[in-house]
Amino acid sequence: MLRDILNTLRPACLMLLALSLVTGLAYPALVTGIAQALFPRQANGSLIVENGTVAGSALIGQQFSGPGSFWSRPSATSPQPYNAAASGGSNLGPTNPAQLKNVAERAEALRKAHGDGPVPPELVTASASGLDPHLSPSAALYQAERVARERGLDEAAVRQLIDRRTEARQLGLLGEERVNVLLLNRDLDSLAAKAQNISRP
Repeated sequence: MLRDILNTLRPACLMLLALSLVTGLAYPALVTGIAQALFPRQANGSLIVENGTVAGSALIGQQFSGPGSFWSRPSATSPQPYNAAASGGSNLGPTNPAQLKNVAERAEALRKAHGDGPVPPELVTASASGLDPHLSPSAALYQAERVARERGLDEAAVRQLIDRRTEARQLGLLGEERVNVLLLNRDLDSLAAKAQNISRP
């Protein structure tokens, strides 16, 4: 009886061990090695490094609130915005009073900064992930005049930054044109620094 049980368990245990080694160690190590060899930047989180310090990831949005920066899409994550450990939307429906209040307050703040007129929807509503690092080109252009004014830059030069940072649809089919806000603000900082150096005697 005991021998029969052992004869039944032995191949099952060996199969469990073999599959654990293949699927738990060998396969992940192979895929990780290929990713590190062929796509090291993407495999490591598309990190953006400035002067040896990680400034963020091109895949995760950040909060920019200064008047001289492009503002990101709102984030619904908690306890702080753009919390990658708590990715998700607010789950508030379009007629929910709290959602309507949030949208109205965001729209009012945008109109105070940009004047009356239509407000891009993505600047008043959070994405499903709460981590969206992108805006549409039109939402970035909406902010160009404010950013140029606050930075003392030519608005045409700021618009050129947006054009250069606009990413096309993937494979020409998937998604929409988009602008990475973190990368755009880094370009803006560089442009402003150059303008200050030129203006110095």
